[in-house]
Amino acid sequence: MAGMTVAPRRWAARLAAAAGLLVTVVALLIAPATPASAHAVLVSSSPAAASIVPSGPSEVVLTFSESVRKVPGKIRVIAPDGSRADRGEPSFSDGVVTIPVDPAGARGTYLVSFRVISADSHPVSGAFTYSVGAPSTPPVDSGTDTRANPVVGTAVKVARFLGYAGLVLLVGPALVLAALWPRRLSRRGPTRLAWTGLGLVAVATLADLWLQVPYTAGGGLFDVTGEGFGSVFGSAFGAAHLVRLGLLAASVFLLRPLLARPAGRADAIILAVLGAAALLTWPLAGHPAASPAPAVSVVVDAVHLGSMAVWLGGLLMLAAFLLRQADERELGAILPIWSRWAALAVSALLLAGTVQALIEVATPQALIDTTYGRLLLAKIGLFALVIGVAAYSRQLVRSRVAAQRPVPVRRAVLVELAVTVVVLAVSATLVQTTPARTAAAGPSAGAEAGFFSTRLSSSLLTVEVEVSPAERGNNTVHLYAYDKNNQPQLVAEWKATVALPSAGIEPIEVPLLRLTDSHAYGDISLPTAGEWQLKITARTTDIDQATVTATVPVR
Repeated sequence: MAGMTVAPRRWAARLAAAAGLLVTVVALLIAPATPASAHAVLVSSSPAAASIVPSGPSEVVLTFSESVRKVPGKIRVIAPDGSRADRGEPSFSDGVVTIPVDPAGARGTYLVSFRVISADSHPVSGAFTYSVGAPSTPPVDSGTDTRANPVVGTAVKVARFLGYAGLVLLVGPALVLAALWPRRLSRRGPTRLAWTGLGLVAVATLADLWLQVPYTAGGGLFDVTGEGFGSVFGSAFGAAHLVRLGLLAASVFLLRPLLARPAGRADAIILAVLGAAALLTWPLAGHPAASPAPAVSVVVDAVHLGSMAVWLGGLLMLAAFLLRQADERELGAILPIWSRWAALAVSALLLAGTVQALIEVATPQALIDTTYGRLLLAKIGLFALVIGVAAYSRQLVRSRVAAQRPVPVRRAVLVELAVTVVVLAVSATLVQTTPARTAAAGPSAGAEAGFFSTRLSSSLLTVEVEVSPAERGNNTVHLYAYDKNNQPQLVAEWKATVALPSAGIEPIEVPLLRLTDSHAYGDISLPTAGEWQLKITARTTDIDQATVTATVPVR
């Protein structure tokens, strides 16, 4: 009777897993196609930025380097009197956005403000002016800020880190319990770890979906709308995350028996297929799917992520359970097998990482000149340290010392885990950073070769400063004001100057354009490298104002 009860359960589990696979295939088929590029930039506009046209155009055309998607309500044309000059919804055709405007508008300067989504799900925003007849005082966009709250940007990185951590906690116990766990030891601890990992991945995936709304549309953690969710769910990013949730739900039916007792061969194969499909959802929702070689990048990134989960998860199981609970005979059988697995996982990591670097960095110079490149160098340095510790552990296993004296191996494993936690944090930041191949394109391609950012606080407000590319020549300055609750702060008037005292350069005024009530933009030419002093004054009322100063290193 017991056998008859188990068999239907196994068939039900396999059926549920198959349903999960079917959902995956269908979702991937109906997901929007992702263009082979990332971080779209504005290539040109009609009318051109800062141009003067004799009569009002009937439409404003924005041309981006790649296809972009709409962010509801975030493309606006403001007339000289501050009213909306755009009429109806803009149309999107690949990288061309057409905004219908009133051709009978008043003479003067118009402000075009936009925020769109690039192929890799990252927002692209900007603004420019044009004039009809003759220039006038630029208008101010009274709409909501088009920039995501800094808290949202941080929360996105935290959610990515939790997703990676959950993957490690899930894969390690599942793999070791399925193939290496001694029968005499209790499975309770690893089982709890695996379920915790599954929960973390699910929570991180849901958090990603929630945060993507304010991250792309702008606003705080709870500035979400049904239209915003509809836009996210209708994108490749949303489809990949929904598929991941479906695969996680399907895997529950097969994980339960595997964690409780050794699994059958068929169940293990189905679970492995589900896991491989789930791994693909990470690159499909990020940079790899929008790289110059998307098919290669997606597969390579999935291999990289899977190898990381196997290696780190296995190390965690060794440190937390096997090296403490298994006896010498059991360790003598387990450690050589694990050592071969670890060597294979590390080899796959190195190979996949090399291919990723060649695609995403493109040139050796970009490793030094871009934020992405420098983060990648930091990751490589940390990884080299981990490889050194892993080589020491492998030597102990080969000399058969590890089974007799597991304490040194356990210490080495703990060091590996500590360093790789930092590696995961760097990876979570990397996926939110402009790829070096795009950033290194330089100003001619509309991308940034460098970047300076800082937050300056006073008793009245906080000013976030962004200067790019922070190099000699033309630079753009963005200023964002926040109150004590980290909400956008209305600024009635902005003033800013830059000076280089070490070179005898007196303060130079930065011409600023108010894009919103809390956001100002300016262009400034910095003739030489050095530690420039950027002084900013923000007046919030007739009597209240604050002055803050930042030191901007210019190369």
